Amino acid sequence: MHSRSTEIIPALPRTLPVPALIAAAGNKASEHFLEFFAATIRNKNTRAAYVQAAAQFCSWCEQYGLELATIRPLHVSAYIETKPLTAPSIKQHLAALRGLFNWLVIKQVVPDNAALFVKGPKFSRKVGVTPIMEGSQVRLLLDSIPVVRKVKIPATHGGGHKEVADLKGLRDRAVIAVMAYTFGRVSAVAGAERGAYRLEGKRARMVLHEKGGKEHLVWLHHEAEAYLDAWISAARIEDAEAPLFPSLDKAHRLTGEAISRRDMLRMVKERCIAAGLSEEFCNQTFRGTGMTVFLSNGGSVEAAQEMANHADPRTTKLYDRRKDLAKLNEIERRIAFE
Repeated sequence: MHSRSTEIIPALPRTLPVPALIAAAGNKASEHFLEFFAATIRNKNTRAAYVQAAAQFCSWCEQYGLELATIRPLHVSAYIETKPLTAPSIKQHLAALRGLFNWLVIKQVVPDNAALFVKGPKFSRKVGVTPIMEGSQVRLLLDSIPVVRKVKIPATHGGGHKEVADLKGLRDRAVIAVMAYTFGRVSAVAGAERGAYRLEGKRARMVLHEKGGKEHLVWLHHEAEAYLDAWISAARIEDAEAPLFPSLDKAHRLTGEAISRRDMLRMVKERCIAAGLSEEFCNQTFRGTGMTVFLSNGGSVEAAQEMANHADPRTTKLYDRRKDLAKLNEIERRIAFE
């Protein structure tokens, strides 16, 4: 296959190489290997995870001198047995390999799906593991973010300092508030455009593009609405197709590019540390915290499920951490070594 052919496939990571195991099987195998990731997986995060899983498996096979056509369930099973991964990660690797081999079978590259009947470890999670905050910690975090900053006035203009809007602070406060109050996934919030935020009557709503490209329309809490208004007014974002939460350069100027998930994670950790909170908190913290606080204050699981855009109520219950918080409070109150 021509070395430049991947450049016309924008859905693929630019750094995606064809593993030697696949390349050795010929141009057809290489083409369909790349095609699997470009054509069958729409979610960028899932695609990235599957690319990594496939690359690691191919590398393992190469170490043992295996060829694509000779891979059997025994080899996939041996790979899984020797892979130092957690149960959820092993399940993800198997899902990637099953999908890839199934595609290669359909395209008549290999005769059988070597991963189809390989079993992974039994795994069932009833409680989420994402660290969550108490409501008071969210309040502390939001209140701790500075929204004005001092800038020096040149001597030619009288000298001294003046206060101006801190765009980064206003943006970060609005981002965190939207994630916490809407239970929105970080990718949906980070990717929102200015036109996604709109008034309907006297209240505001927001369109979040969730998994699978589905549009999810959510009402905004009045505080999230106020924080968004303050941010948009200061940043002067008017174009409906512009990122609602753009990144900023070192001079606090808008870049015009949407903030990335990685930058959001870095921002959350920095803001948490500055507020005296744990650096273990992450973007997903606000989704779980919002749902837990909502349920603690009398909200129903059904309403939380709809707000979180969960297809299965069991997924919503993973975010219900009321028992965890109750146990922690009991431990703090009743165990004292004095």
